[in-house]
Amino acid sequence: MSRYTFETRLFAILRWVVIAFLVLITLFPFWYMLMMSFTPIQELQLNPGRLFPALDTLTTSTYVDVLRSREDGGQGFARFMLNSFITASVTTLVTLLLVIPAAYAVSRLRFPGRKQLSALFLLIYMFPAIILAIPLFVAFSAMGIRESLVGLVIVYIALTIPVSIYMLRQYFDTIPPSIDEAAIMDGATRLQIMTRITVPLARPTIISTGLYIFMIAWNEFLFALLFLVAAPNLWTVSLGLSQLADGIEISKTVLMAGSVLLTIPVIVIYAVAERGLTEGLTAGADKG
Repeated sequence: MSRYTFETRLFAILRWVVIAFLVLITLFPFWYMLMMSFTPIQELQLNPGRLFPALDTLTTSTYVDVLRSREDGGQGFARFMLNSFITASVTTLVTLLLVIPAAYAVSRLRFPGRKQLSALFLLIYMFPAIILAIPLFVAFSAMGIRESLVGLVIVYIALTIPVSIYMLRQYFDTIPPSIDEAAIMDGATRLQIMTRITVPLARPTIISTGLYIFMIAWNEFLFALLFLVAAPNLWTVSLGLSQLADGIEISKTVLMAGSVLLTIPVIVIYAVAERGLTEGLTAGADKG
């Protein structure tokens, strides 16, 4: 066997070994969390390291407890998830409506300070969020919107706009300018070019940017804690989960059920949007 053949076969085997290892360490925490969420607390205490519980011992009572309202003796996660979904959805929609024309302007229009402005967006994103916490807390308290989902949405929009503009601008730069030039020669306006040409071509990147915004708003904890800790009816799911983790009387199975409920919506949304992410819409767009 030649050295080349040996190395080719060795690396082919190692590739699958590495892939299997990465898949294992990625899925194992979620599997253990999922298993614990369906295991009765009594079974978990008898065998906490069990990875494959007996089917006849599985229960959904933990999810019933987590989703039931606090007035009925539950943890109120159904309300928390609704708050998070409303907040994340509105944040995603409004942010995309703002950043798409902004990113297009930075990418296509020529104006003084264009390069500096583009770099400033990324620089602002690098500042720690805690720097904004105190002035926003004071300002929103004075405006009377601190303990509200409206204030939280405004914060999330401000947090996600800079990097979203940077992400979209980088993709808009890859679209050949000759497409815009051809459209201008046909009498199209800038608005028509952006809405009818650029946005459809950039759909996969817009979808991925929307997913990024949604995940940031869905998982964010610092500002939710700062603004909503005194308003339990407005808690988001991440804030509600932190309260479960801090509760001494809360069993680990209930905590794991809450963790699963925090994770599942993002997975489902990604699965639904995956087709749009994988489509190569720019293929052949600059032909002729």
